[in-house]
Amino acid sequence: MATRPSLNDFEVLSFDCYGTLIDWETGLLEALAPLLARAPTPPTRDEVFEAYALAESEAEEKYPAEPYPQILSRVWLDLASHWNVPDDPVSRQAFAGSVGDWPAFPDTAEALERLKRRYKLIILSNVDRASFARTNRRLGVEFDRVITAQDLGSYKPDPRNFEALVTEVERMGIRREKLLHVAQSLYHDHVPAQAMGLSTAWIDRRSGKAAGGATRRPKADVRPDFVFPGLAALADAIRQSTR
Repeated sequence: MATRPSLNDFEVLSFDCYGTLIDWETGLLEALAPLLARAPTPPTRDEVFEAYALAESEAEEKYPAEPYPQILSRVWLDLASHWNVPDDPVSRQAFAGSVGDWPAFPDTAEALERLKRRYKLIILSNVDRASFARTNRRLGVEFDRVITAQDLGSYKPDPRNFEALVTEVERMGIRREKLLHVAQSLYHDHVPAQAMGLSTAWIDRRSGKAAGGATRRPKADVRPDFVFPGLAALADAIRQSTR
């Protein structure tokens, strides 16, 4: 039986951003409000997230080279059709450009500042460079590397994104065994990361809520090496492990 890793084993942390550091479900609901308000039968919160998760993943699979704002535009059109709402190009454009407006979780900036004192930090995100640059102002730290779907021409859970992550870590002179991938989405992150042999920490932002949310459910069984309810809990656990 494999020995569970220790938090002291790692030198670099890679992060999914949206859903892990950024409260993307709150951001999505706010950005989708003009569409939802016009639906003949307003969907519930869980119905919104379930429909969004399917539409987004299908768009990313079909159009992996498109930047994320174009993916969001396609998602808007899909959801509008799903709920029998006429397209509003102005609202659709606003939704496509809304990523930088989505709020950070309350514990994100302070926890990242603590983690930065000990680890190299990397972003591995399913967005474009311009969107992440706006988001980064909310996060309070300078990341050592930023890898986006736009850089790679593919979206997580594509294995190529995690291959690129490992390559970048090795370019930094750090072995993959010293990398811990930190993410909320089991579907986008934990399944492909563990398939690459990486250790993972699950930031279970939806603890106590319905499974899934705005991400699809994983297609394979997955057991993260660590589970925390938030980023501050991860930073606390690391501090305690070094005492």
